[in-house]
Amino acid sequence: MGKNKSHKGLLKRIRISKTGMVRHKTSGHKHLRSGKGGKRLRQMRKDPYMSTADGKKLQRLLFRRLRGRTQSRATIRRSPSPAQRKAAKAAAASAGAKK
Repeated sequence: MGKNKSHKGLLKRIRISKTGMVRHKTSGHKHLRSGKGGKRLRQMRKDPYMSTADGKKLQRLLFRRLRGRTQSRATIRRSPSPAQRKAAKAAAASAGAKK
């Protein structure tokens, strides 16, 4: 079975930070600005980070876990490395032996 491919069109439009948050530009900000009010243009400049719900939708296109604006770093748990897994197993075994 082949590998999953991330959506290349989406990757050109967003940037993913190291902590897993998604940066993006608001649509309609660059083109035909004279017809838009000042308040609308100011609102388009705000908050470059995507909301949690939208980030969840992008996870399916990118085949990776992302973090939303309202989520803490702890919400994304990383898989333990083999060394960490071995240490946890040894700690559990020694705790079981003490009982």
